[in-house]
Amino acid sequence: MTISEYMPGNSFIHRTPPGLKILMLAVLGTLLFVYPNMIFAATALALVGVFYPLAGIKPKVMLAQIKPIFAILILLFIVQLVMVNWQSGLIVVLRLSALMLTASLVTLTTRSSDMIDALEKRLTWLYFVGINPAKISLALSLALRFIPVLASITQEVREAQKARGLNNSVIAVAIPVIVRTLKMADNIAAALEARAYDPQSPYRKNKAAKKETSDVD
Repeated sequence: MTISEYMPGNSFIHRTPPGLKILMLAVLGTLLFVYPNMIFAATALALVGVFYPLAGIKPKVMLAQIKPIFAILILLFIVQLVMVNWQSGLIVVLRLSALMLTASLVTLTTRSSDMIDALEKRLTWLYFVGINPAKISLALSLALRFIPVLASITQEVREAQKARGLNNSVIAVAIPVIVRTLKMADNIAAALEARAYDPQSPYRKNKAAKKETSDVD
């Protein structure tokens, strides 16, 4: 399986409403970055690690979620060690790992369609300020879904460049990652256009349905 691919299950994490899971992810991410404390970050990481087996997800799948950014974590730790101190480097590694594993847990236990529906319901108010909540929910869902995918692409490119002896070149890794990311975005846009994707908010759908009903009457 690919990382962050939905894994069917009947655990309480699977049954938790998608909106609540996304909200908890947002709250945790905010707390991790506004409250840079080592004990808090380590506790968050430990709790996320406990939730994986509770969701029926094997340890090797959990490790597969963090493996693509392992080199990045080491690099960040070294930079923080040189620029600040080892405590700062450890905090950065712990909170990024906790956030990455939490986001992956949400996507592993939530169908994309359920995630989009949950986001759209809670963003319906955007329609009244001229913003289509369906498009925003799709964008947020895709962003959440593709964070680990981008990490996987980075790892693939890094391994390929390492085989060519370019493992120490940031540009040799960054440019192919950017190109592949843009190509993936183009493919997604083309797929949406091919399916004539035209999102409408529930409010707009209900309004159109009422208009059709009144026209029939």
